[in-house]
Amino acid sequence: MPSLNFKGKALVQNFHLLVPYHELKPVKAKSLTRKPSLHDNLVVHGDNLKALKSLLPYYGGKVKCIYIDPPYNTGNVKKEGWRYNDNVDSPMHREWFGKIVSREDLTRHDKWLCMIWPRLRVLRDFLTEDGVLVVSIDDNEAHHLRSVLDEIFGEDNFVAQLVWEKGRKNDAKLFSTGHEYMLVYARSMARLRELKTVWRQTRPGAKELWDHYLDLRKIHGDDHAAVQASLRQWFKALPDSHPSKALSRFKNVDKFGPWRDRDISWPGEGGDSFYPVIHPKTKKPCKIPDTGWRYSTPEKMEEVIKLGLVEFRDDETQPPFCKSHLRPIPEELDDEDDLAEADEESVEPEELGLQVMGSVIYKQSQVTVKAFRQIMGKVKFNNPKDPEVLARVVNYVTAGDTKAVVLDAFGGSGTTGQAVLALNEADKGERRFILIEEEADYIDDLTCQRLRRVIKGVPKAKEEPLRRGLGGTFTFVHVGDPMHMQSLLKGSKLPTLEDLASYVFYTATGEDFDSCSINKKTGFIGTSARYDVYLFYKPELEYLKNSALTLDMARELPKGTGRRRLVFAPTKYLDAIHLEEHRIDFCQLPYEIYKAIKPNKA
Repeated sequence: MPSLNFKGKALVQNFHLLVPYHELKPVKAKSLTRKPSLHDNLVVHGDNLKALKSLLPYYGGKVKCIYIDPPYNTGNVKKEGWRYNDNVDSPMHREWFGKIVSREDLTRHDKWLCMIWPRLRVLRDFLTEDGVLVVSIDDNEAHHLRSVLDEIFGEDNFVAQLVWEKGRKNDAKLFSTGHEYMLVYARSMARLRELKTVWRQTRPGAKELWDHYLDLRKIHGDDHAAVQASLRQWFKALPDSHPSKALSRFKNVDKFGPWRDRDISWPGEGGDSFYPVIHPKTKKPCKIPDTGWRYSTPEKMEEVIKLGLVEFRDDETQPPFCKSHLRPIPEELDDEDDLAEADEESVEPEELGLQVMGSVIYKQSQVTVKAFRQIMGKVKFNNPKDPEVLARVVNYVTAGDTKAVVLDAFGGSGTTGQAVLALNEADKGERRFILIEEEADYIDDLTCQRLRRVIKGVPKAKEEPLRRGLGGTFTFVHVGDPMHMQSLLKGSKLPTLEDLASYVFYTATGEDFDSCSINKKTGFIGTSARYDVYLFYKPELEYLKNSALTLDMARELPKGTGRRRLVFAPTKYLDAIHLEEHRIDFCQLPYEIYKAIKPNKA
């Protein structure tokens, strides 16, 4: 696979590994919650690379969707004015450090790539196996970013490059470039295929139709004919203005729910599937469509017939038709590699209950700016993103997962947080957001203030949900001091028990840490695939000088799961025989955190 070379690449490829973990300190005064917690919605203040590294023990492998809106590297100092601020140990990077990147800077693309590379490396580790990364970008770096993502995520995991058309610029001299892009990459396309993942967005009226179908199922059970008869009566009684009226072709019902008929012929020209299909009643071959069957092989046709996805007519004189369900099952969806491009005129989007999102999004930026001003007044922020568009994209790529964790490492004005809160308000979901923002100048007055207002209500907002408030909470978290283990020897800047526990657990096992597992009395901090893990520690220098794992302490360890015990302590007074007798692998603080063998991660 081709790779992209740029100045400094060799020095930043593994830079994320050198970034130390930092303490994460919840700040109650800046939070909007009764009990600050790292498992709440989070607004994290600090450098995003340091914040990401420190959040990894808590959220590694748990984030369903990452959305980021990094600097576009336009070179416009007044509107963007970003600086390269990673402390890479090289003369070139030290020369770059802290300087605004302008359009005249001949290394501006190299600087941007050196900035984005380590962040993408860390972000990939946050995603669930079926998770998705979405990156907003424009023409300045889109081509570079695509190459970088191909290297880090793998080109096989590329999903789509969406175009977001934001409006025409009539003062342009040549072409109006009013669009941006969204690059979409999967953590693992292989896993999405294995799960038979289907992404669809719901049309107006589809939810009401599905809810009514479920109500009828409660009345009639598995009597599909009775459910179908009642559903047809419901459609007839609906006023023309009802959004479900446009979906009235979904008047049939089977075990998969409401369905409508669909053409079974090969779309477009050039079909070559002309095998016989036997009618189940007359036992004669059915009439073959002029362009052949939609399914390329007799085996595939037999498969969908057995699934009940083909409906035969009264006799063989006319071809049967496919079923198109309100909520499609994976087996009834066409394989993109097997079908020709369908004629656009044959598509009937107004009659689809769930439909594929197009690759072009239309939403004028002026609408977004006006909505932002309704919330924030005259607060200035360049190019705020549209929460409605982000909510639509997040809900789509998470397949409507109402408990998804959504991460935004360039939190900005908090649009992603508002989008997640709006989704939760609409479907009573329990999604959580993590926003990371470095700029102290506006994280309080803009990011957090916006979230407070949309949670409590914006009286001047046009939308009713926003006027009454979207509800929710958030915890403000400050990225604190680095946790250099050598500081334990000096007793300076000692981390809290929870911070050190998350660090040693994740570092030693490579698995996610749950702070709820901590038992201060027994020293237990969690269970991994191989170990029950214990940490004997207090953030006190005298404790560290005078504490050790003793035979009595070993005997008092809980039975646990029966796995071996991984025990961290300042020192030990046990020999190898007693350690083995009590199934203990001992790690001395601070040096032996890496003693346990991490499981391999893809």
